[in-house]
Amino acid sequence: MRKWTVPAVLFLLCLLFLLPDQGRKIHANAEVDSDAPVDPRKVEEKIGAVPNGLSTDSDVVKREAESMSRRTPRATAEKFEFQAEVSRLMDIIINSLYSNKDIFLRELISNASDALDKIRFLSLTDKEILGEGDTAKLEIQIKLDKEKKILSIRDRGIGMTKEDLVKNLGTIAKSGTSAFVEKMQTSGDLNLIGQFGVGFYSVYLVADYVEVISKHNDDKQYVWESNADGAFAISEDVWNEPLGRGTEIRLHFRDEAQEYLNESKLKELVKKYSEFINFPIYLWASKEVDVEVPADEDDSSDEDEKPESSSSEEEEEDAEKEEDEKKPKTKKVKETTYEWELLNDVKAIWLRNPKEVTDEEYTKFYHSLAKDFSEEKPLAWSHFTAEGDVEFKAVIFVPPKAPQDLYESYYNTNKSNLKLYVRRVFISDEFDELLPKYLSFLKGLVDSDTLPLNVSREMLQQHSSLRTIKKKLIRKALDMIRKIAEEDPDEANDKEKKDVDESNESDEKKGQYTKFWNEFGKSIKLGIIEDAANRNRLAKLLRFETTKSDGKLTSLDQYISRMKPGQKDIFYITGTSKEQLEKSPFLEQLTKKNYEVIFFTDPVDEYLMQYLMDYEDKKFQNVSKEGLKIGKDSKDKELKESFKDLTKWWKGTLASENVDDVKISNRLANTPCVVVTSKFGWSANMERIMQSQTLSDSSKQAYMRGKRVLEINPRHPIIKELRERVVKDPEGESVKQTAHLMYQTALMESGFMLNDPKDFASRIYDSVKSSLHISPDAAIEEEEDAEEAEVESSTKEGSGEDAEEAEPSSVKDEL
Repeated sequence: MRKWTVPAVLFLLCLLFLLPDQGRKIHANAEVDSDAPVDPRKVEEKIGAVPNGLSTDSDVVKREAESMSRRTPRATAEKFEFQAEVSRLMDIIINSLYSNKDIFLRELISNASDALDKIRFLSLTDKEILGEGDTAKLEIQIKLDKEKKILSIRDRGIGMTKEDLVKNLGTIAKSGTSAFVEKMQTSGDLNLIGQFGVGFYSVYLVADYVEVISKHNDDKQYVWESNADGAFAISEDVWNEPLGRGTEIRLHFRDEAQEYLNESKLKELVKKYSEFINFPIYLWASKEVDVEVPADEDDSSDEDEKPESSSSEEEEEDAEKEEDEKKPKTKKVKETTYEWELLNDVKAIWLRNPKEVTDEEYTKFYHSLAKDFSEEKPLAWSHFTAEGDVEFKAVIFVPPKAPQDLYESYYNTNKSNLKLYVRRVFISDEFDELLPKYLSFLKGLVDSDTLPLNVSREMLQQHSSLRTIKKKLIRKALDMIRKIAEEDPDEANDKEKKDVDESNESDEKKGQYTKFWNEFGKSIKLGIIEDAANRNRLAKLLRFETTKSDGKLTSLDQYISRMKPGQKDIFYITGTSKEQLEKSPFLEQLTKKNYEVIFFTDPVDEYLMQYLMDYEDKKFQNVSKEGLKIGKDSKDKELKESFKDLTKWWKGTLASENVDDVKISNRLANTPCVVVTSKFGWSANMERIMQSQTLSDSSKQAYMRGKRVLEINPRHPIIKELRERVVKDPEGESVKQTAHLMYQTALMESGFMLNDPKDFASRIYDSVKSSLHISPDAAIEEEEDAEEAEVESSTKEGSGEDAEEAEPSSVKDEL
């Protein structure tokens, strides 16, 4: 025996020297495990040897159950050490690389899908490679064993040979492991999506022992097993059911990963991450059904005990009993059964040609994607493929309604309704880089085969491809919204409306853009503020009411088409409501001369107009600010001269009110005077909005308040009379009082808030006194002082009550 020992040792040393870099194999002592079966049945080498797959006898079932209960590698297996960098990698993965444990199932399903893709590709040239019966079914099966805490994921893909198991699961897909780990530790550029080994190691986030059972057409069935302790073992599989072809991965869960032993949790993960995988994914799921079982005698005797009835009823019951006696008595009970449940029944329609997808299919897909259980159709959708530096497919939808919290946390949330997929595998829905915030109401997905991701699939690299995708998505989204308006009959001009009526087009799209604007119009306005590059495109989507729109929405293009000859500016006014603005004194002369004015009643409109300075070479003019030009008036100079004394005197009188100037107005018809602000300062509406802010600071806002200018109507009788009185007695107190009162009244009518409401009220009361011919020195009648009398009477009443209450108590004491 001893003479054979030395040659055997030398032979083993030669083998170790000749092994490749991917792993160093250490052969274990050839001791027979006490659990190993004697002369066990082995897996058939040829798939087609047994029709319709391989049968499983009772011995195989017993051995498989014993095998699944193990949590350590078998003693008879060949032992290997992980490549040094793989051990370091697994430590990084388990402790820091993946921030979300849920993704382990996504990685395993993705790997299974890749394996199925490979065998399907090979079957195009060799149909016999798929085999027969169940083996030919390209599907993924997930099975849960709650008692043993084991999750199994099985596919009928290409499978792995023994050499593949060593290479793929002992190294990092042969991709320069040292450089890979170094880059990962220094946060370098990582792009290893699709490399089998990297995603596989995520299983150790939830498992402390993993088995990989695999069968390739060109090799026997083998088991790879490891505790992630720096080593793994491979042995020929003589314990488990023959796979025929493919791979089964068994995860023995850690104690802290018990949440994944729940069927509903697994369904949720598959629906979230792998819903659109090309191959069907089945879960061995429990289900409660009603089953009829023989009824107990006690139950039947209870049913026989009934109250007495009439003779005719008894005869009927006897006849029914005779019929019932012929049938065995049963009852329904709940019973738990198991069956394969399909989890990904929604198809990836974005992979199809848009011309081949029906509206009903798009609607169904939207409801599934958006988790919208209503019956409303999306307002619009866009399905397109982008080619070039970055290739991707996308489907985006405009929802029928805006969520209630769309603008409540507009700048504080990172969640987007756009889902990112890579090769139909869900990555994330928290990428702000794909769509700007103002388009965050859109729902849809982007699927790319070339998008550079890092190793965890959870974070995109800061890459130029993101900017390319974002640019194309914005362009397609705005085109989609513009198309809603173009196809809406209500948006057409008079000539276009006649053509639409003659074509007998369906009314389904009528009023669709008005519906869109009512739900998402604020987003378009925010886009004009935030997106300078697309400001002109967004401006075409603006809608508003005007003095000539008759309660309907109109666009800037329609406004320009109705502009008067010679009109250079687009007139608008801001305020709290359309009803209030229609009565504004700023519109008097404009309405009289048949000019159209836009009503902006949304608070965001004030910010909007600070960015939208012009459109189609037309400047915007706020009619409540100075600089308004309405045609040409040759009498302006004459009026200014005739009222020069009044305007100069009035400006001096209002010096304490911080009035910058008093001018002749060209915007008034029936109102004596108004207060306007400087062109680049805050309007009255903006000033009110800023003052109502919770954290506003009035001292810091002072420099933004526009300079106030009092404009007077030279044709109004009050102004004419005031001019005459100023000429007669410029220092008269009553004239000054009237000038102050008129200014404060104009402030209120122009939308400003009074700094001193008490002073304004006092001036009003003095004016009322004067109109009623009451002397300004008339005293207010004093109230009689009856306080002492009330105190005395209450004291007397209180003492009387005390006496009455004291009497019963004294009687009680005596008794």
